[in-house]
Amino acid sequence: MISQADILQGRILIVDDQQANVLLLDQILRRAGYASVSSTLESEKVCELHLVNRYDLILLDLQMPGMDGFQVMENLKEVETGGYLPVLVVTAQPSHKLRALSAGARDFISKPFDVAEVLIRVHNMLEVRLLHQETKRLYDRVVLEQRVSARLLQSALPHSIAERLKEHQEVASDGSTQLVAESYAEVTVLFADIVDFTKFAEGASAEVLVGVLNDISSRFDSLKPDRVSDRRDAVGDAYLASAELPAALAEQSIRGAKMALELTEAVERFNGHSRYKLKVRIGVDTRVAGDADSSKRKHLFDL
Repeated sequence: MISQADILQGRILIVDDQQANVLLLDQILRRAGYASVSSTLESEKVCELHLVNRYDLILLDLQMPGMDGFQVMENLKEVETGGYLPVLVVTAQPSHKLRALSAGARDFISKPFDVAEVLIRVHNMLEVRLLHQETKRLYDRVVLEQRVSARLLQSALPHSIAERLKEHQEVASDGSTQLVAESYAEVTVLFADIVDFTKFAEGASAEVLVGVLNDISSRFDSLKPDRVSDRRDAVGDAYLASAELPAALAEQSIRGAKMALELTEAVERFNGHSRYKLKVRIGVDTRVAGDADSSKRKHLFDL
């Protein structure tokens, strides 16, 4: 929400070739509590000043020698790339009001000045301007978070899964992208766990434990790439390995069984040169997608 304090801190520029008009508007605004009011008598300097100070509101007189208010607005369009001109025109000519609004001005103040009208229009313009900026900041933040999420997805998930998810993005009506999961009638999940690993870890030093895990993980990494994704480093010596998503539903159970055998062989090769004799518990769970009761189709084996 935009507070009254935020509005009173808004940066205001008064542009008028008549010193008396500048002094009067400056006095009206400062007495109302506006703390950041500046001015210029030279219309040619408006774009340069705005480029440096990024005013929240420009009180712009239309009838000025040299460059008039309409030319100033055209030049401001080159500076305000967001397409929003924070311009409140000041004019004594009723015929200029519609032309100024068509040229990009947001509102107008009539001459001679009515104090109540000046304060209401300035307040409303600043509130809209600050809300516009806040909305843009929130939008930029959402876009940034989406990019960060995409990078995390690709770095945290195995490469094959990340790439497959990227292929299933749908464009929503608002232009944003959404990830759409694949759907399978049946799924087969393979679980692999070192038996009594907690007991083993409690009796080993950190150095030994890391060495054992790195040795085993490197053996898992050497499995056939058509069934196991590439290793993804996470934190230190931790790692994440995952089976590829199935290319065909009919092969899920077969591929899971082959992977179980290969994982077992990898541990056996480790045992062959190590004084630690580890066992692997293999679990295979095949069920209809969405079926919570898989007890009849789940099998565990200590190998």
